[in-house]
Amino acid sequence: MSSTTLAAAADTFSAGHIALTGAITGVLALIAAAWRLPRRAWPDTVAIGVLAGVSVFLWRISANMPQLNSDGLPGFSANDWLAPVLTYVFLTLYADLRSLSNQPRFRHIRALAVVASLAVNVITI
Repeated sequence: MSSTTLAAAADTFSAGHIALTGAITGVLALIAAAWRLPRRAWPDTVAIGVLAGVSVFLWRISANMPQLNSDGLPGFSANDWLAPVLTYVFLTLYADLRSLSNQPRFRHIRALAVVASLAVNVITI
């Protein structure tokens, strides 16, 4: 393996590391949804957790390149900032397609999921 290949590998993350980041985000979003939604809304609670986790995983795995993983601002890379944006988009699309009855609670959940996504991406990656 050349030194260029080794340097590129050092600036990217393994699929397992990215999956763990997505899973942690999903669990935190699921906890937020379980806290804010009524018990009878468990399908939405699970969907919110899954979508938040999948959004982070898909973004980080597809954008796993040194240019986007480098911290432009100390402690924050472009990927750290953009993964929560995708979480926001995924959860907004879900809410729009499902026509959730309790929009104020969902907005709280979405905000918590986005904050969790940012925090997890900064801390774990």
